[in-house]
Amino acid sequence: MSKTDQIRAHFDAQTITVYQAYSAAIALPALQAQRFVPPFSLNRMTWIKPSFLWLMERSNWGQKTGQEYTLAIKITRAGWEEALAQGVLTHFETTVHGSQSAYQALFNAALVHVQWDPERSLRGADLGYNSIQVGISRHLIQRYIDEWIVDIEDYTPLVKKLHALLKAGQADKAKKLLPAERLYPVSASIARRLMIHD
Repeated sequence: MSKTDQIRAHFDAQTITVYQAYSAAIALPALQAQRFVPPFSLNRMTWIKPSFLWLMERSNWGQKTGQEYTLAIKITRAGWEEALAQGVLTHFETTVHGSQSAYQALFNAALVHVQWDPERSLRGADLGYNSIQVGISRHLIQRYIDEWIVDIEDYTPLVKKLHALLKAGQADKAKKLLPAERLYPVSASIARRLMIHD
């Protein structure tokens, strides 16, 4: 691949923080219940992202319709790694999948999809390496909600503050407030499966 694929995340010995952006209708009940509850859908894939700035690029700093609330979701590392171990790339790789037909069968049966997208700087510039998105299918989503989630925190005020600082030309101040992210270690089998390398 032309770019380096890395998992960078905020994590400790037991948990990793992932980010999702939602409307108030989904975010506020989730914050109150500390789990996802209706109208959150159990029947569609949900994408979790350990890169805060990638989500900021995706949601335009919470300005996009339906993505006004940024949630920082702390999940167990055991759950995260279970998802990675079941992950199938959203694109075909000869060295991983062998043949297109073998890949298609894997992809169609996958409980977890993994996609790599360009990592972004504070100002949205491409940093030259890729960041991971993990799509949890409807067949696994209940476990994500019931077993993996440890805590849900509202990062919307932080997002608004960071966006205001950026607009005011105070990127240095904004940078100091970003969640600290570092390389997340994975097993050799997961690295090979998901084309993770540095």
